[in-house]
Amino acid sequence: VFALIVFACLVGEGYTNVPASPELFCVFNHNEDACRYGIGIGVLAFLACVFFFMVDIYFPQISNTTDRKYLVLADLGFSGLWTFLWFIGFCFLTNQWTWTQAEEVHVGADSARAAITFSFFSIFSW
Repeated sequence: VFALIVFACLVGEGYTNVPASPELFCVFNHNEDACRYGIGIGVLAFLACVFFFMVDIYFPQISNTTDRKYLVLADLGFSGLWTFLWFIGFCFLTNQWTWTQAEEVHVGADSARAAITFSFFSIFSW
C-alpha cells in the first residue's frame, strides 16, 4: 500500500510547470531522477508484492523442500534489498526536497511530503 501511495503522489502531482511555460518539471528541486526513482521503486515494489503474495498462496502446494527453501530465501533477499532501496529513496527525496525553493512549488508540495513520508514508512514495512 505504501508503494502505491508513493507512486500515486509522484505521478499525480510530482510533476508541475510554471504558469508561463508548458514544460513539466519534477517538484523535487527540478531533479527528474528523484521523481523517476520514486516512481520506479514504487511500481516495482507493488509488482513484487503481488508476485510474492501469489507465491504465498501457492506455497502450501509446493511439496519439494528445496523449492520452498529457495522461495523463502528469494523473499528474504528481495525484502532486504528493497528495504535498502527504500532507505536510499527516502534519503534522496528528502535531500532534494530540502534544496527545493518554496516559490518554485505552486502545486504538489503536499504530495511531495507524502511521498517522502511513505518512503520512510516503507523502510520498516519491508
